Amino acid sequence: MSEFRTEEFRVNGEELISKIKELIHAGNIRRVSIKDKDGKTVMEFPVTLGVVGLVLAPTLAAVGAIAALVSEATIVVEKAA
Repeated sequence: MSEFRTEEFRVNGEELISKIKELIHAGNIRRVSIKDKDGKTVMEFPVTLGVVGLVLAPTLAAVGAIAALVSEATIVVEKAA
């Protein structure tokens, strides 16, 4: 049975997309959640092995829209242990 661990990163809205891209490129990520400053989840998406380029582009566009609306956010990353 697979185990997962989570990590949290606090970023401001301007850093949101670049941090998510950095985390995805680092690999080993299963799921990403974005929470606002009050801890409410505003977006959550799975990161499937092999998801790159055009498949990820619409998700990053949505993240960009969220980044424009929030001043600070928490990125919660679920990784395979």
